[in-house]
Amino acid sequence: MGSINVLPYWQVNIPESDRTTKCPEFLANLTVKDVGIISTPDSEYHVATWPEVQNIVAENRLGAFQRFPSDLRRYLEYTWKLKRDYGSIMNFVLSQRLGWEAPVEPRGRPFEFEDDVKILCNDWPYGIDPRIVHLVVWTKFDLAEDPATGDLTDEARAEIEQYTQKTFGSRISRDHYIWFKNWRSLKSVHAVEHFHVMLFDPDPKFVDEITHGDVPSCRKV
Repeated sequence: MGSINVLPYWQVNIPESDRTTKCPEFLANLTVKDVGIISTPDSEYHVATWPEVQNIVAENRLGAFQRFPSDLRRYLEYTWKLKRDYGSIMNFVLSQRLGWEAPVEPRGRPFEFEDDVKILCNDWPYGIDPRIVHLVVWTKFDLAEDPATGDLTDEARAEIEQYTQKTFGSRISRDHYIWFKNWRSLKSVHAVEHFHVMLFDPDPKFVDEITHGDVPSCRKV
């Protein structure tokens, strides 16, 4: 029987003319999880449905969220360039996406003032049903965590639930939006507090309204 040629992970999902013998610097030293995703052909990737997304959040299996393989490759190249050009992802997010200055200081208590919160599109959303809109709610204030578990305190969870109900629940049915906050180990931006909101098949005008017409970076590069 003939041998099966297995491509190195950095050669998958790109045209043969673009393949390099040496691994690009932005794809070096990846986690086992990321190598597994990058080496998966796009055609074999399973796009998560809305019920699957709901289950992942309900069961707090946030590590199960993954980006589409070719999108993960683009994301890793993009963030590698951000670190090179801005010094850190945090510097880019603060100066180019949020327009906030460091150190970030809130004007009041959690969710008391609108200018302590900014809703933007997730620049590089997960590999999920394209009808799902993935937003990030950035806050100037901290969201309290239980030091023993790293999870949100009951008080912080109630504050977020009240905010999301007011902001999204007034326009979308409860079974069409979910929110979650990544564990610290899963965050790509550690120094600026944020949590995630996903909307299922929302009115595009509503999304434009709450994000002030924001366009995710993945559509700009």
